[in-house]
Amino acid sequence: MPYLKLTTNTPLNDSDSDELLAQLSHLIALETGKPENYVLVELNQNNHMFFAGNKHPLAYLECKSIGLTTNQAKSISKSISECLEKTLNVERTRIYIEFSDCPGEYWGWNGTTFR
Repeated sequence: MPYLKLTTNTPLNDSDSDELLAQLSHLIALETGKPENYVLVELNQNNHMFFAGNKHPLAYLECKSIGLTTNQAKSISKSISECLEKTLNVERTRIYIEFSDCPGEYWGWNGTTFR
């Protein structure tokens, strides 16, 4: 049920994309305490984007999960920023993350919802 969408202007080859997706999937599972087999990660890369008036490397992420707490959001923000600084050379001052706690009854899966 955790979903992480990463949009960046940084281009990646297929191998680097797969490695980054695997890292983020594992990170979100650990940080939320949810099984990784429920984690969905999406990557949109090499997009035309501007932040603070320029196109230097940047990232925008959406992180949604059932029962997401403010403490988890802070911890995830730190972990993701560290990961993207290393893998994409994106400074943490050029990363925005939008967090959403979604009620289980509004999260569909397997033909039903989680409540």
